[in-house]
Amino acid sequence: MFDVRKMQEQIIYDAVKTKSSDETAKEVVFGKEARPEPEENPKWVKAVMRRMENRFDKATLRQIRMNCQCGYGMEEKLALLQKLIAASSGLKEFAGQKEAKAAGLSYKDGAVYLSFAFCPCPMLAEVDRLEANTWCLCTLGYSKVLFEKAFGCKVEVELLKSIKMGDESCLQKIVFKDLHWEQAQKDWK
Repeated sequence: MFDVRKMQEQIIYDAVKTKSSDETAKEVVFGKEARPEPEENPKWVKAVMRRMENRFDKATLRQIRMNCQCGYGMEEKLALLQKLIAASSGLKEFAGQKEAKAAGLSYKDGAVYLSFAFCPCPMLAEVDRLEANTWCLCTLGYSKVLFEKAFGCKVEVELLKSIKMGDESCLQKIVFKDLHWEQAQKDWK
């Protein structure tokens, strides 16, 4: 059986270790005792984020969490983006397609927006509300990887809203850097 918690423990451990040490990573993921505890997921999520927030500055914290993206379902989402790219002549048309809108995509002022009416993270299913958006930053890493693969260029992703922070939806702004539409489209036709 797929254990989301174990997967998250390993992903967070690896991302923290990359920016610090093995000892720090163990303490962040498992607490002072540096061993797994049978905490309920909501309590564990909040405790891990608090330990990270107390240990790292905002820029490092953002890098760590963006590197925590799990990649779950990425190929299916990539296939949809590829299909949308192949059927359009630019970002506005890309995001304006029926399937794009159904997937939560929209376009405004040169950027693509991705919106969710529900929190897609299984680890947050039982979390009513977060004190900070730290946990949600992993979705930026996920979107960055997804859109960079689909469009073949660098993107910047910003979290504008989060359901778990009290907003009515989750909303990301995706800005494309050096996008060459014809090349992106050619790759998927």
